Amino acid sequence: MAAPYATDPANARGRLYPEEESAFRSPFQRDRDRIIHASAFRRLKHKTQVFIEHEGDYFRTRLTHSIEVAQVARTVAAALDLNVELTEAVALAHDLGHTPFGHTGEEALDALMQPYGGFDHNAQALHIVTSLERHYAEWDGLNLTWETLEGIAKHNGPVVGHVPYALAAYNARHDLELHTHASAEAQAAALADDIAYNNHDLHDGLRAELFSTDELAELPILRDCFARVDAKYPDLNYYRRRHEALRRFFGVLVEDVIAVSRRNLAELAPQSVHDIRHAGRMMVQFSPGLWEDLKVIRAFLFTRMYRAPAVVEMRVVVTQMVNDLFPFFMENTDELPKQWRKDVADAPDKTALARIVADYIAGMTDRFAIQEHKRLIGGEDIPPGVIDGN
Repeated sequence: MAAPYATDPANARGRLYPEEESAFRSPFQRDRDRIIHASAFRRLKHKTQVFIEHEGDYFRTRLTHSIEVAQVARTVAAALDLNVELTEAVALAHDLGHTPFGHTGEEALDALMQPYGGFDHNAQALHIVTSLERHYAEWDGLNLTWETLEGIAKHNGPVVGHVPYALAAYNARHDLELHTHASAEAQAAALADDIAYNNHDLHDGLRAELFSTDELAELPILRDCFARVDAKYPDLNYYRRRHEALRRFFGVLVEDVIAVSRRNLAELAPQSVHDIRHAGRMMVQFSPGLWEDLKVIRAFLFTRMYRAPAVVEMRVVVTQMVNDLFPFFMENTDELPKQWRKDVADAPDKTALARIVADYIAGMTDRFAIQEHKRLIGGEDIPPGVIDGN
């Protein structure tokens, strides 16, 4: 039975463009299904998580990451008696706005877009599901419910101060109450993202041999996980040993979020999702002690993985690719695909044109960006390597 503070699909605020409801799917199930069938969701298959797309079949991509986030989010939502379908929809959509080449690509595109309002991947995800997916006869975008859009826009907390232009433009049409917290479902999706990438980046860093199992066994939380594995399986081989330890690490994070969130909810005793939005703080959280331990782990990953020499070298290469492609398309709009040219023709000024070009580049996969750079700009194929993108 859902908690009183869970989002009730029967009381959903509706969609920007009214539709008949499904006879057999809730509004949030329909949102989830539309996200899964979106072109932008499929492209996540060939977008970087940490390792460049062609680096190997075993490393995470944005698609596998999104699936892992959704799995954790469903577990947390169910344990907290929340609406699982809404939580899953937000989790699956949270990375739709990422550029090729992970955060390195985003940083490069944001720098290029500074004269035109900057670039933010969270705002871009909302822009994709409200405008850039153009498959329906009656509207642009996926026409998702207000609750799912709210979760995409502010799952990390209220959006105050500077509001990215893509988010501000939609919010002017359909008020997402950016000054409040999101639903508990969206908060669960946000914490699931933290859990998923903290876990799988350790897996992928080990596979890439950027650090050793012994080094991991000295880190907070992991130290205890390895000790428990060694006590139970003293003769386990190294590969199974590290997998068992990381499996326990994953469990520790999930159990901590559930326990702390249950306490937060018990203290507040919210009687509606409105109470969650106006609580003044996040309800779904890690404990302070575990959060401090995670900071140590993140610092380790930053130094040993995200800024490893091979990573830094690749960051330079792919940053130059984005730096080359953006001005090229600004000056050669005829090289954009046909379906983009009407937008170009209707662009009233250079800012509007720059935002169209940014939308196009942001939608590229790693592989397509590399191919287009070679075709349009020239140069050699990109060598194997790793790049940043947590």
